[in-house]
Amino acid sequence: MEPKRQPKARRLALVACLAALLASGAAAGEDLLQIYREAQKYDPAIAAARSQWEATQERVPQARSALLPQLSASGAANVNTYDATINSTPKVSPSANYGQGNLTFSASQPLYRPQYAVALDQAKEQVAQSDFTLAIAQQDLIIRTTVAYFDVLLAEFNVYLAEQQKIAVAEQLAQAKRNFEVGTATITDTNEAQAKYDQIVATEIQTKNELDRRRTALRAIVGHFPASLKPLGPGFDPVLPSPNAVDYWVDRALKENLSVRFSQANYDIASMEVERAKAGHLPTLDLVASATAQASSGSTASDFSSNSRSALFGVVLNVPIYQGGFVNSRVRETISLQDKARADLESARRAAITNAQDGFSGVNSAAAAVRAFQQAAASAEVALQSNILGQEVGIRTNLDVLLVQQNVFTARRDVANAYFQYIIAVLRLKASVGSLTEQDLEEMNRRLGG
Repeated sequence: MEPKRQPKARRLALVACLAALLASGAAAGEDLLQIYREAQKYDPAIAAARSQWEATQERVPQARSALLPQLSASGAANVNTYDATINSTPKVSPSANYGQGNLTFSASQPLYRPQYAVALDQAKEQVAQSDFTLAIAQQDLIIRTTVAYFDVLLAEFNVYLAEQQKIAVAEQLAQAKRNFEVGTATITDTNEAQAKYDQIVATEIQTKNELDRRRTALRAIVGHFPASLKPLGPGFDPVLPSPNAVDYWVDRALKENLSVRFSQANYDIASMEVERAKAGHLPTLDLVASATAQASSGSTASDFSSNSRSALFGVVLNVPIYQGGFVNSRVRETISLQDKARADLESARRAAITNAQDGFSGVNSAAAAVRAFQQAAASAEVALQSNILGQEVGIRTNLDVLLVQQNVFTARRDVANAYFQYIIAVLRLKASVGSLTEQDLEEMNRRLGG
């Protein structure tokens, strides 16, 4: 009887290993927060978003400069040589060498230029909008990093399951061969176990290839292949949204979704552009001043030096009368662009509603899936033990055990996938209402690795 008890003990150990895999908290490796911070340094998309944000901050000082005094200075210095021949009687050939120079200081201060005031308001709105753009990029990086992280964990889990399944099936194959040799089983059991073993070998190759692809995707974000990643810690219990009411999340999304806020700012900027275009019909008023100094060591007519100074101070009024229809055309263009911005805003609102509803239902369904698959996994393990005992007493075949054993591995994989889907759904729900930050990742990270 000892040869039969040993396979049973090994199978019990295998089930215990599978049950402990997701709850393994002692595994060394980089955690989710470490991977995210590496992605912040390496990912080109977030680097581009930061650079764009920094560049946009300069819009305000640039727009404000048009409303501030403009000062300039210009000067010139010339050395002149004059030679001439006059064909007269007698012939005259006058010549002169003299120098000339001038220096001018000019200043102007806009007194009434409504376009410039609107442009400053636009610049301030663009700076505020850039905050939303950067926040969207940061949320996107959090989700991309988390998806890549858990894709690797799930791929590693699938490889582990395939390897352990191969061990179990190999054991079944060896047992089937022994039973056939002693005449207690038919060759059919051996062939079935061999076919199952060959199938598992092929599955193992596929899972390893998939793991390589997932690791490559993570490397594209963080810049290197992590040696290992920390899995989910023990006691991971999915929590439902709070409050667990879809209307609450939809209302928040309409007000706080970053894409909606970005589109709202874009609409406001477009509306200001209409005002700016219409201001092209209005007069402008500037305060101007200048001072000029000139000096000369002579001229073509005399050798006398001279110095002069002049200054002016006043206002300049410019009244546009007709500019070839440019202003009217510009107004029509900006109104059309405003209509486009309004449509984009409505599209963003509808997308926010959809994302909030999908995120809310995703969290609830994923949490329910975790509980359902946990129960299915527990039932599959009980069924496996029953079939092992049934095989030992002769009421179950080797094929029965293999099929139930496959159910155990499938259930374990489904549990792992449900966990990961739940985590991603939580992050997407937070992103739909614009509240996903690094602090959420830190909270999630505490649930990894024990």
